[in-house]
Amino acid sequence: MRFPRSCGSLVHPTSFPSPYGLGDLGYEAETFIDFLADTGQSIWQVLPLAPVGHGNSPYASFSAFAGNPYLISPDKLVGKGLITQQEAAEARLPLTTSIEFDEVFRVKKDLLVKAADRFFENPDPELEKFQAENDNWLPDYVLFRVHSIEENFRPWNEWEEGWVKRKKSVLKNARQSHKKEIQRQIWMQYEFHNQWADLRDYAHSKNVRVIGDIPIFVSHNSADVWANPQYFEIDEQGNRQFVAGVPPDYFSETGQLWGNPLYKWDKLEKDGFSWWIDRFNKMFELFDAIRVDHFRGFESCWKVSAKEKTAEKGSWEKIPGENLFKRIQKELGEVPIIAEDLGLITADVEKLRDQFNFPGMKILQFAFGSDYGNAFLPHNYHPNSVVYSGTHDNDTTLGWYHTSPEAEKHRMREYTRSDGAEPNWEFIRLGLLSVADQAIFPLQDFMGLASDSRMNTPGTVGENWDWRYTPDMLENIDRNRIRHLITMSNRLPVSKS
Repeated sequence: MRFPRSCGSLVHPTSFPSPYGLGDLGYEAETFIDFLADTGQSIWQVLPLAPVGHGNSPYASFSAFAGNPYLISPDKLVGKGLITQQEAAEARLPLTTSIEFDEVFRVKKDLLVKAADRFFENPDPELEKFQAENDNWLPDYVLFRVHSIEENFRPWNEWEEGWVKRKKSVLKNARQSHKKEIQRQIWMQYEFHNQWADLRDYAHSKNVRVIGDIPIFVSHNSADVWANPQYFEIDEQGNRQFVAGVPPDYFSETGQLWGNPLYKWDKLEKDGFSWWIDRFNKMFELFDAIRVDHFRGFESCWKVSAKEKTAEKGSWEKIPGENLFKRIQKELGEVPIIAEDLGLITADVEKLRDQFNFPGMKILQFAFGSDYGNAFLPHNYHPNSVVYSGTHDNDTTLGWYHTSPEAEKHRMREYTRSDGAEPNWEFIRLGLLSVADQAIFPLQDFMGLASDSRMNTPGTVGENWDWRYTPDMLENIDRNRIRHLITMSNRLPVSKS
């Protein structure tokens, strides 16, 4: 599916300013959308909006379907009368450029519980409709979430046997004995989806479309694996047998061992890919388009024994991606997908991408490590592609430039005919003037920020996913410069008639 010539910014909602320690779906999110509209941008790309798990990564979630309740805006709850101004004020945290996740979870959890209990004093009848529409995942997720909290988030395969084996009597008793906690979790999903729908409607009113992100793999410690063990490479006790990753590449000399359980694709295909259909359908309810992370895993995936410590020893396993996407198109129609086709890409992966007309990704930070035949150099682009200066896994462009080998910096200066003083703006200009249909840049590059503002360093655990900006940082962006480049590159949004 071809997209119009357009451009936008990549930033996750957690990075928005907020007086509650973590960016949310409240008024600062609307301020950011106003910034996009004011500068002529028509795309907002986010990372997965799912509840975060290990390392606070949005790519390691407790559910492939649920929303992150900590993105719920307390200010919006005040507006609905579910918490008081005083309660919100007492939950405020210092406005900094990094997130203290544990502190955020502590203060926001109390607010969400209070709001949920008040909601059920006079529940909205729309809640029943929401539950019915999400019956394929919501009951399992809320039960999993409630018991996970009881277990202090211990992996589900270490729970009591009745839970691991999902014995009907155990689950039935739990639903009765934990009815109030389960109701709270249902409300959190309901409120998240309502606030997200309102924010997306606001984006649409400003002629901004939202691109989401769907990781190909799911976390082992998730409601998805616990509730659907037949679809995953796990044994009867729930232990992983084979896990996902990538072999050694640009990011890591020993590859990346993600630890996600691999799918049993034969079982999925036999069931008509119903789990995947449900998943994509849910994502297209939330987003206007989806970036499919690790797209090459739909052609072949790197299969590693769960006993291995690195991803070096593995093998490529063929995946029925063609049949999957045919089924998706049959059920959902032509779907607006961006294929994250980075890493070790073969002709078969490109064939799968092109068969369904999915645009691929071009990363400018990868463009200057070799000669002029480099596929990431703009003169080698195909129009049906998306150009980025970098992604959430890259350094900021300023950080990239200052840490790159001199040979790469020289090629970049030569190609851009610049002195390297503003590498972030040079990349923005290159991307916008390229033939790629879409050009998307991390917000940090519009702000001209250095390495200490990068979102994630692959293969590391620690200070990742915690970057956020302050209101003055957004206000100080050179909007006239962006508007001029967008106008010059013919990427202004088409006016609604």
